[in-house]
Amino acid sequence: MTLELSDFHWTMQLIDTLDAGLIVVDKEHKVCAWNSFMQNYSGVNADQIMGRSLFECYPNLPEKWLKTKLSSTEKMRTRGFSNWKDRPIIFEFKNFSPISQGLLNMYQNMVITPLKSPTGEITHFAIMLQDVSDIAKSQMHLKRSNEKLTELGRVDGLTGLFNRAYWESCVIEAFNEAKTKNRQPTLVMFDIDYFKRVNDNFGHSFGDEVIKETASQLSKAARGSDVCGRYGGEEFAVLLNDTTADQAYYFAERLRKRIESLDIETTEGSLKYTISLGIAELTTDDSNHVEWLKRADKALYQSKEAGRNSTNIAS
Repeated sequence: MTLELSDFHWTMQLIDTLDAGLIVVDKEHKVCAWNSFMQNYSGVNADQIMGRSLFECYPNLPEKWLKTKLSSTEKMRTRGFSNWKDRPIIFEFKNFSPISQGLLNMYQNMVITPLKSPTGEITHFAIMLQDVSDIAKSQMHLKRSNEKLTELGRVDGLTGLFNRAYWESCVIEAFNEAKTKNRQPTLVMFDIDYFKRVNDNFGHSFGDEVIKETASQLSKAARGSDVCGRYGGEEFAVLLNDTTADQAYYFAERLRKRIESLDIETTEGSLKYTISLGIAELTTDDSNHVEWLKRADKALYQSKEAGRNSTNIAS
């Protein structure tokens, strides 16, 4: 069956109405078809590119990768695919979609179809390019929103430190890892001395400022591997990974002295305050993370009983 000239004309019109890019190349990668979508987005007319090497006309294409894709479809004698999540941009077309504003370039899915001659030999490849910028923008926005919600679920709103629930989950993880990977974590618990007096004398709003300043000083003193959290009210907690009690004591004393030296200005003058700290190194006697936490908390209260503004290591 032969294709009539009028049928071929209709076929080309149909190809030009596709809301997708269609390119046909031969095995030497010379362009044999270049539809209206490709002309509109590339700015290159079909008569300018027909019969020429695709890669010579488009030097910014991922040539090695695309040639491998074409070769694979020929060997497998089946379609090849590329998803925007793996390679967002193949042809560097500008994105003009109003829905996906913010993306400078068009994000694309690609389908490569090997084309057979009447004898069954693969002689050409059809490359279909689909604009998925709207889908990509939507999915990326959803991912960022989910990440933000996850982050909000882990962070204390006032201080920016981890909240108690997430911090305690890190302690459980550290407890389990220490038992299986021979690691040495240590807990530091501390709270603000006479914090009720701050609230009573200056108001809860100023009390919040003191809590925020304490969190800020903790963040400055901590290492990148340390896990800092607000345990509740004016109480804070730090998980020090790969740290002994003696090393934690040095950290705790440095933090205590930093806070002791602060002067916070109020309408009624400057305020000085202190903290009390307790340290508990994980031991083989701790059968679960709760026992470990209780020892750190007990050491904290021993510091308070000893007159406050001090650090105590759990026995």
